[in-house]
Amino acid sequence: MHFVRVSRARWPCLTVASSKTWGHLQRPASACGEVFGCVRIAVALVILSLLGGCGHLPVNPDRLPVMATNPPRDSTLATVIKASQPSPELSGFRLLPLGIFSLDARLKLIEKAEHTIDIQYYVIADDASGNLLLQGLRDASLRGVRVRLLVDDLYTTQTQQRLRALTVMPRFEVRLFNPFCCARSGAIVRRFAASLLDFSRLNHRMHNKLFVVDGVAAIAGGRNIADEYFTRNPSQNFIDMDCFIVGAVVPQLERLFDRYWNSEASYPIAALVDPTASDAELAVNLERLVGPTRMDPLSNLPDTDVLGYGPLSEDLVAGRIGLIWGIAQAVADHPDRVMRHEAEHAYVDSAAMSVLDLLRTAKSEVMISSPYLVPGHRGMELFADLHAKQVRATVLTNSLASTDEPLVHGGYARYRPAMLRLGVDLYELSPTRATRSKRLGLHVFGGSSQGRLHAKMAVVDRSIVFFGSLNLDSRSIHKNTEMGVVVESPELAREMLRVLSISRLQSTYRVRLREDGGLQWISQDGDRELTLNEEPEASVLTKLLSVLFAGFIPEGQL
Repeated sequence: MHFVRVSRARWPCLTVASSKTWGHLQRPASACGEVFGCVRIAVALVILSLLGGCGHLPVNPDRLPVMATNPPRDSTLATVIKASQPSPELSGFRLLPLGIFSLDARLKLIEKAEHTIDIQYYVIADDASGNLLLQGLRDASLRGVRVRLLVDDLYTTQTQQRLRALTVMPRFEVRLFNPFCCARSGAIVRRFAASLLDFSRLNHRMHNKLFVVDGVAAIAGGRNIADEYFTRNPSQNFIDMDCFIVGAVVPQLERLFDRYWNSEASYPIAALVDPTASDAELAVNLERLVGPTRMDPLSNLPDTDVLGYGPLSEDLVAGRIGLIWGIAQAVADHPDRVMRHEAEHAYVDSAAMSVLDLLRTAKSEVMISSPYLVPGHRGMELFADLHAKQVRATVLTNSLASTDEPLVHGGYARYRPAMLRLGVDLYELSPTRATRSKRLGLHVFGGSSQGRLHAKMAVVDRSIVFFGSLNLDSRSIHKNTEMGVVVESPELAREMLRVLSISRLQSTYRVRLREDGGLQWISQDGDRELTLNEEPEASVLTKLLSVLFAGFIPEGQL
């Protein structure tokens, strides 16, 4: 049997740090508990594989394609954006490196929406941030805004009833992407066991993240909707990046959303989830399911982020937005990719191919941030090409201690020596140094929250940038659907490099080869340079499990 990577976390039973894969499993409190937890899951998988049913999806209801409407020119957002846009062929951008500002921007855009909201996510969690978003969407629908919400079905066990309840709101539609047929109230293991004959389809997930309001403003990037992406989780928080977008590229993003919304893999939630009550009762119970009908604003926002920007919500209220302008192109996999099972076929015309081709155009330097990094032969060919052209390649990724995917780290670790021999400047995140960094915004829990990297972005020759959902690993390249935006703008590149450089200088170890071929991890402690000869900050158990289990997982699943 293949294993499924889910990018909210893949292998939680194998490391104290993990929080995602095979469902939201409770992490054991001890090392012994972790091991026995893994044994129990392995035994359960075998039993469920033998007893698994042969369920099938219902017939997807016939429906006419539903498309984005032409945005009214006199809406509040359209008026604000028109006042800010210097030229119609340009797109405007505001990077959102600070998690709490990114959530605040989404909530303010929902509040400003007058006509349409189109949202597409891999995860909308059962937590405070997820409920804040759903509250805002419900309130928008009550104001007459048409809401279309598309969610990948992998992580909907805990949220499917409230998503189903939201469809009783006026003009509110919810669809699930690539859904499970059966055992819908069970954990992920049970869902897969009930659909064993359909595993090849279910092993492909929609990893896209997109948020479009009134057809004129969007947010895209790496963040899912959960507390840990917005610096609101007391145990772990991600260094991540997304971007507020206006201008010429927004209609492209709307067309990509329409393609997914109308694809055969998108099912109306009512065709899959039986409600626990009548529509009238669901409407009454919505306050219990998602919260009060009046959404409380976020409090205690910082004055500025690492780039010196205040909250985007202040600009929206003021009626004029400070943006960086450039020429942009949206890229995304076709949603039918979930039905293709040949890796090479899936790669052709993929988002990954577009990004790798972009990186190959570099003439002097590239900087890449990829939290999950398994280069494979395509990635190593890229690094070899860059090395041959004397292009400096700098890569920022997670260390074993900071990753929430230790098995993926095992797949990455086997490539580290070869990458270093090709001249790659390799940096791995230190979870403790990241958490202490006030400029990254992860210090709010006083050092008790684990810092992790989740930002997926690249800068080419200090003039072209990419940001989106794409990791440089096999699953992003061949299995999941991904999306992102490519922008030609030296000014935006300069700001992205600033964010990357702060992360690299303040929160990472530099990895280098020793003379004997082993690895060293270098960090700065004030004026002192510290040199370590083994994986820093990781527990003995994490190191052991990473080594033992990594060899059993096919690289194509990492």
